[in-house]
Amino acid sequence: MEIIRAAPRLGLGIRTGIHTGEVEARGSGFGGMAVHIAARVASFADEGELLVSQTVKDLVAGSPLVFEDRGEHQLKGVPGTWRLFAVVSG
Repeated sequence: MEIIRAAPRLGLGIRTGIHTGEVEARGSGFGGMAVHIAARVASFADEGELLVSQTVKDLVAGSPLVFEDRGEHQLKGVPGTWRLFAVVSG
């Protein structure tokens, strides 16, 4: 959230998507389905917005984060539908 808040002061507009899962080390980078899902979640975010998957929301239950439901979406290359949430405070 701090990075998103600071970005406009630097002349940057960013959109962020977060998912959690197993990540595969690939040479000097990372890959796998969790990375793919995070990228797809980010593709639905507006500039200055942080979207998370239902998985992330469930894992941080009890935290001070506040979420706004953004509905179910089909993520390209990912089976099924995925419920996404915007982090609105915390």
